Amino acid sequence: MSKQKMSAEDKKMVNGLFWNSFLLEASYNYERQQALGFSVGMWPAIKRFYKTKEGQAEALKRHMAIFNTTPHMVSVISGVTAAMEKEASENKDFDKDIINNVKVGLMGPLAGIGDSFFWGTLRIIAAGIGLSLAQQGSVLGAILFLIIFNVPHLLIRYYGTVLGYQFGAGLMSNSKSAGILKMISKGASIVGLMVIGAMSASMVAMKTPLTFTIGETAFELQGYLDQIFPLLLPLLYTLAMFGLLKKGCKSTTILLITIAVGVIGSLLHIL
Repeated sequence: MSKQKMSAEDKKMVNGLFWNSFLLEASYNYERQQALGFSVGMWPAIKRFYKTKEGQAEALKRHMAIFNTTPHMVSVISGVTAAMEKEASENKDFDKDIINNVKVGLMGPLAGIGDSFFWGTLRIIAAGIGLSLAQQGSVLGAILFLIIFNVPHLLIRYYGTVLGYQFGAGLMSNSKSAGILKMISKGASIVGLMVIGAMSASMVAMKTPLTFTIGETAFELQGYLDQIFPLLLPLLYTLAMFGLLKKGCKSTTILLITIAVGVIGSLLHIL
């Protein structure tokens, strides 16, 4: 797929997306995570492509859906999303649900790459070099740590925005007749659901120590649940909390419910 050439206005907007991407975690919260930061980060594109306050408000609200990825990689998603917002503003038949589907589909894989490279590799290398000099009393230790970590970070963050926008613009221009967008949206939805499912399975921990004695044989309930449906309790609890969110329950209330369930379940020896 060929890259789209960027006009002077495109470059100005991309620069705005780059600088605004540093606001990603300015208002991190447990309900929507990085959504507010991402929404603010998209403002240069939204302001350019939507000329009415109603259109701008709709786009900002659309990006308030839950979002979470490695901050250093978010600019790639911002660039692709900006290209889709441009298409949405020009094409009334464009399915705006595709925008969030693609965002969710990208945030998981890019988070895995970003965490492994920046947190798991580059930071360790930079800290190792910096600490070796700092132990000798050299101020270069702190300076080199910042340089080694941030030079690749800033380059990837900036050019990620550029390449993301060029790729997204090329995708929009080549997908109208081939129906590629529908396939991408469906694939992104599937990937997004897989990411959410994997996050729920890895981040929600719930087991029961309940045992039943029949005759002289003790049966551990958790062992049988794991054989029938591994991680069934975390799944059921996640679905229950999702149901409460759908009914308008506040995230603070859900956190308090979770604490109460944990305390009561521990006292009654059922969790």
